[in-house]
Amino acid sequence: MIELRHLRYAVAVAEERHITRAAERLGLQQPPLSQQIKALEDQLGVTLFHRLSRGVIPTAAGEAFVARARAILTDVDNAVEAARRSSRGEEGRLAIGFTGSAAFHPLVTGVVRELRDRAPLLKLTLEEANSSVAFEALRAGRLDAAFVRALPEAPEGVSARHLLDEDMLVAFPDSHPLLEGWPENQRRPLAALTQATFILYHRPSGAGLYDAIIAACDKAGFSPRVGQEATQMISTLSLVAAGLGISIVPVSMARLGTTGISYRRLKQEEGLSAPLFLIWRPGEESGPLARLLADVRRYNQAMGSR
Repeated sequence: MIELRHLRYAVAVAEERHITRAAERLGLQQPPLSQQIKALEDQLGVTLFHRLSRGVIPTAAGEAFVARARAILTDVDNAVEAARRSSRGEEGRLAIGFTGSAAFHPLVTGVVRELRDRAPLLKLTLEEANSSVAFEALRAGRLDAAFVRALPEAPEGVSARHLLDEDMLVAFPDSHPLLEGWPENQRRPLAALTQATFILYHRPSGAGLYDAIIAACDKAGFSPRVGQEATQMISTLSLVAAGLGISIVPVSMARLGTTGISYRRLKQEEGLSAPLFLIWRPGEESGPLARLLADVRRYNQAMGSR
């Protein structure tokens, strides 16, 4: 049976045009190499090299064999390197989901940008999905990982890592009367919003944040008057900009720079925050997914040290 080592022997002899020099290059002794080349010729039933007094030259059959041998060895080397790149997370496929409110957090955008920059051969697929859809997509294998704001009560079949808790802001239409006398650098209690009309994310889409806001308002002594619900965070801000009410959003959403909106901070003791989780299928932490997990950990640590 012809093995890869036989191909390497033939290529080395053809390139060196000398058995002894080829043996030195391969780290072999000259007699064993000569025997291997002769055995290869016997197996093929052709003469690969003309033996001369001061070396060898390939025959026509030898030239044809060596040309294909080089191509095969190159393919093998490429296959090995491709496997190593995949193991390092530099090649392959990775499908990442994210909720609308997580999409604009600098950790999420930074990690995705780093993956694209440092692993250009990695086929990266991004998909916006609410938390419940993301969980089902993970279980079904459509997603490899997802950034979400809430975890289900029993997240079976999914691994989760709590990354951070993000402060939240009140988003006002620019003309809202509550902005009068509320400086940008001042924090006020949630109870200051008792008479405001709220715009919230539709609960099935953002159950975690929706429930957190309702619970915080209840703790502050009032039930929020919800005038509108939106299925996407950006839609919520659009309704705020249109003057239909106020909303409470993660700080990172202010990076959108939406016109017609002013943001104010709440007192920290209100306990309102937007958690961010990374979820993935357990037992598959290798290759591209392992790289994502490592990048998220490193990026999160770097952000925490600033």
